[in-house]
Amino acid sequence: MSLELKPVNSKALLKEYIYLCRNLYQNEARSVPPFYEDEWAFHDPEKNKILQHCETMRMLLYKDGKAVGRIMGIIHHPYNQMHQEKTARFFNFDCINDQEIAHTLINSIEVWAMNKGMNKLIGPFGFSDKDPQGLQIEGLEYLPVLATPTNPGYLPDLVFGEGYSKEVDCVSYQMPIPKEVPPLYNRIYDRIVKNQTLNLIEFKSKRQLKPYIIPVLRLVNETYAPLFGFAPMSEKEMKKFADQYLPVLDTEYVKVVVNKTNEVIAFVVAMPDMSAGIQKAKGKLFPFGFIYVLNSMRKSKQLNLMLGAVKNGHHGKGISAMMGKAMIESAIKNGLEIMDSHLILEHNLSMRGECEKLNGKVCKRYRIFSTGLL
Repeated sequence: MSLELKPVNSKALLKEYIYLCRNLYQNEARSVPPFYEDEWAFHDPEKNKILQHCETMRMLLYKDGKAVGRIMGIIHHPYNQMHQEKTARFFNFDCINDQEIAHTLINSIEVWAMNKGMNKLIGPFGFSDKDPQGLQIEGLEYLPVLATPTNPGYLPDLVFGEGYSKEVDCVSYQMPIPKEVPPLYNRIYDRIVKNQTLNLIEFKSKRQLKPYIIPVLRLVNETYAPLFGFAPMSEKEMKKFADQYLPVLDTEYVKVVVNKTNEVIAFVVAMPDMSAGIQKAKGKLFPFGFIYVLNSMRKSKQLNLMLGAVKNGHHGKGISAMMGKAMIESAIKNGLEIMDSHLILEHNLSMRGECEKLNGKVCKRYRIFSTGLL
């Protein structure tokens, strides 16, 4: 067996790197490709500005001349400086089921990170928690949802085989959408409305929603700061994030809470599941892929929660229930039957509690691994 590692240093090699999983996992029925347009943007320093502040390395591994694996190394200097760390990350780890292949890929990042003075390696983890994080280790019978890992079951075992251990887990809940809004949610909503201190805003068009996008993302910066791996967004990154996701948002599943001065103090964003449509589109929105995606969203019975936050100092006031009531009403109206919580850090007991109030059960688990570097 002849193995050859190649650094990705040309557009042709980057193309092979981006599309490699299409070949590796073509027989994996539950594999959901990314939107390839977003993947190209992710690796473009002009479109993904954080690349200008991080060191990266991408590697392709060939066996007897055929590409059989890939991996990316990241050193996030702004995050490390903020947290006084010397931590590197590995990301885009994909390969065939072969321990030697996995070792060669992971070891290449370890050596690179040590040469850069790093003393710890975690992964899979991208530039922030907004990128797919970890590898799925439980619930592989469920189809992955947007912006979560999609990996074959053997991949975590290959990382374990390299001596890595658990850094942190994330979980996803599935919650049955009730036939009617729980009475407790109605009582909390009535109380808040009666006090006239908060206002729930719902949207009928993207034009109505657009002025709230940046305030919502600023609230994300404020409230997500303590979370594992979170890196605050610059105003430019907020605009990019908004431009990336606004076209696919269904405004009916965006709820915003403001105070008397119209300051955003809470929000929640969800969308009908599109995974089957992405599979059918093979990760390409154009020329016809967007039709498959839209059709799958219209037919889906599953609502995926994507992002949400409550401003510091406003917890325990029933705001989550207020937004939950509105979201459940929208889901009931459109015949949806199940909600997916998206990824929640296992120690985020507050968010997990909200899911369990709705009879949610953990259905998927994702693990971020780590090792010390000598």
